[in-house]
Amino acid sequence: MTGKTHVRASDLRGLNRLVIDATTGVTDVVEAVHHNIARTLGAGLIYRSIRGITRLVGGGIDAALAPFTSLGKGSSTGREALLAALNGVLGDHLVATGNPLAIPMRFRGEPSGRRLLVLAHGLCMNDLQWNRKGHDHGAALARDLGFTPVYLHYNSGLHVSINGRAFAGLIEELVEQWPVEELVILGHSMGGLVTRSACHYGRAAGHSWLRHLKKIVFLGTPHHGSALERGGNRLDSILDVSRCTAPLSRLGKVRSAGITDLRHGNLLDEDWQGQDRFEESEDLRQLVPLPDGVECYAMAAAASEAGDLRSRLLGDGLVPVDSALGRHEEAGRTLAFPESRRWIAPGMKHFDLLNRPEAYEKIREWLAA
Repeated sequence: MTGKTHVRASDLRGLNRLVIDATTGVTDVVEAVHHNIARTLGAGLIYRSIRGITRLVGGGIDAALAPFTSLGKGSSTGREALLAALNGVLGDHLVATGNPLAIPMRFRGEPSGRRLLVLAHGLCMNDLQWNRKGHDHGAALARDLGFTPVYLHYNSGLHVSINGRAFAGLIEELVEQWPVEELVILGHSMGGLVTRSACHYGRAAGHSWLRHLKKIVFLGTPHHGSALERGGNRLDSILDVSRCTAPLSRLGKVRSAGITDLRHGNLLDEDWQGQDRFEESEDLRQLVPLPDGVECYAMAAAASEAGDLRSRLLGDGLVPVDSALGRHEEAGRTLAFPESRRWIAPGMKHFDLLNRPEAYEKIREWLAA
């Protein structure tokens, strides 16, 4: 990152609250380990004192900063990137605690034509990061194909289904206010899951925007989950086995609902409601097919030679090739992308899909067809 990172008073208040939560949370973990290993007398009183003092001091700082929340108006790409990453990891906690660092969902960019391109970013990212190494798919498609790009900005730490329902409502508001004839969505990584969820909830609500939706392009979307999150879930289970290491699993369980949704690619409320999202379990998702009447395209990146075992398992380093292409070992879960609408980008990693010329040329070819 280059340039100065502007910090607002609301940022300081939000960070202060996180410090309070983090200090008390780590104190809980240390106390539990201490109790299980040493059974030390008097330790409980010490740890309760630490938590109490932390909340007292932190609460005072938070109250002192409250009058200045609206003063800081500066912004920067550095601040935006930091907030996006923080929301991706802790976004559900930020919302639950009313933390001002939580990102509200909104569009950035103004529609100016009847061909609308909506771009949905991935986990821990923001709408400004579509501009990568001097290239922006939205700006390039506006130049080459006449689309008007509008960028979705959202808290990627919330459940995919919560963001999907909100996304559907936001598009409906946009379509009601602007005469759209053609709508195309470009979703990178988690943004593709949020888009599929939005299609489901938009159809259930009878939204009109689906009548204008012509194409969806999925870039490295983990339709059937990510091996990294499944590995993290197994590590939680291993740590829970021992009384001495069980408290340490709490640290791994700090990760957001958005991240745990990536274990299998959850799209609906039913996929997570009434369940312990950290408990190791089989894939229990409801089947959600690709939206009817919409041309859907899937792009997967393969860091190694396309087609070999390593490529299929590791894919772009974050999402396996089969998951990005919608393939599943159970035929009923495989998504119906025609072979002509699937493409493996050889020698690319996950974020290369945002700026490599080969990736853009394939997107432009699909949207121009």
